[in-house]
Amino acid sequence: MTNTPVIPGYHPDPSVCRVGADFFLATSSFEYSPGVPIFTSTDLRSWDQLGNVLTRASQLTVRTGVEGASGGVYAPTLRHHDGRFWLATTNVDEITKGHLIVHAERPEGPWSEPVYTEGLIGIDPDLAWGDDGVCRLTWGDVMRGCISQVEVDPSTGRVLSEPVVLWRGIGIGDTHPEGPHVFKRGDWWYLLVAEGGTGPGHMVTIARSAAIDGPFAGNPANPILSHRSTTHAVQSTGHADLVEAEDGSWAMVHLGVRLRGSFPRWHTNGRETFLVGIDWVDDWPVVVEDRFPEPTPETSFVDTFDAPTLHPRWIAPGVAPASFARVGDGALHLTAGRPAASRDAEHLLAVRARDEQWAVEVVAPEGDIVLGVRIDDAHQAVVQRVGDRVTVRVVIGPLDQLVAERTGVDRREPLTVRAVANPQQRPGARTGPDRIVLGLGTEPDVLADVDGRYCSTEVAGGFTGRVIGIEALGGDATVTRFSYSALH
Repeated sequence: MTNTPVIPGYHPDPSVCRVGADFFLATSSFEYSPGVPIFTSTDLRSWDQLGNVLTRASQLTVRTGVEGASGGVYAPTLRHHDGRFWLATTNVDEITKGHLIVHAERPEGPWSEPVYTEGLIGIDPDLAWGDDGVCRLTWGDVMRGCISQVEVDPSTGRVLSEPVVLWRGIGIGDTHPEGPHVFKRGDWWYLLVAEGGTGPGHMVTIARSAAIDGPFAGNPANPILSHRSTTHAVQSTGHADLVEAEDGSWAMVHLGVRLRGSFPRWHTNGRETFLVGIDWVDDWPVVVEDRFPEPTPETSFVDTFDAPTLHPRWIAPGVAPASFARVGDGALHLTAGRPAASRDAEHLLAVRARDEQWAVEVVAPEGDIVLGVRIDDAHQAVVQRVGDRVTVRVVIGPLDQLVAERTGVDRREPLTVRAVANPQQRPGARTGPDRIVLGLGTEPDVLADVDGRYCSTEVAGGFTGRVIGIEALGGDATVTRFSYSALH
């Protein structure tokens, strides 16, 4: 397997389908809005974001603050059936409603209002249509510790049968069977499952049956993918989905994390989407990790806000960006967010960090503003400008500290934040994954240098990754340029 994700930045739990020569892929979004980014590709290696699936308040309700971190929208399944795209997912902030199903004629939307599968409690729903034309919803049944399935009407969410247990996984350690995907190849129905928890023990397992509703028998060679107990640079590999190309070849997308630093190592960009090949041997899938060349995703961009709407890369925790951010007259206009003294985001407009090393520069000539990198409100490092005073603030759990200050700053001077590699140190030295450098100016004047482990998942916990965000402090603000550059 390559060491580079095909969709970098926190884009976990990928689900993929094909229509003609085009592939489409959706990932989790958790507490961020809009929900469920959707991508397209013709070669599985280069992906462009078409938009987001859950874009309206009537489709998505998520919580903000530390309590809302890593809540919201969990793993989706994206499918195309009978000329229509279907997506099922779980909003754990509304888990008692059941799973959420939407549909659209085009992958870029608009997507329908959601329907819910009342009474089905769990995560990671899958949709598959049997030979009888009936739709089955299969999900991670956390109440019973298994993979369960029912017949449903996907247009209404109505449950048409009693749940049946399909499989309990291979049962190695804390198995946590979840992330099911059901598909047919030849005479067999397959059930692809994620097990081992979405951490160091993560793995991909598979079972098959002559019927869509089982009974399913596991592959003797399970797990078909796992990097547990290896030294591979990409770890926590799991939660996968398979797709067949036009030429009859098969591939699999899955999540993984890029670990850095000394023991116990850290990942900062969350769980990302990777790609491997699939061969079929005795009607079982065999993973070919080096099937595809190393991808070269385009991650750098400069946004001068000349387009009529925000690019779909922009997200916000707990609230829709459109409720506080608009573009016009060649600028981004931000409605007043949190007070300068508060550390809790209210109107944070952000993008995912997509590289191991990167630099962001922001020009905001009007209003007071903050620029920072964060995992959640309790784990962030920011540079903020109020009047002509610029400060650097670091938040680590209950600790909230100003670590640098500069006065007499011109509003036209850019604010900068960078993630850079640790300097070379003696063998065995304890190092975090990187350094977060905060400063001013096009040639950055460094104000503070922060250990990157404090903005890592291993410290903060949760299921997301770093985002880089801007927010107006106290009053409205205007941003004329946001530049994100990959560093090598």
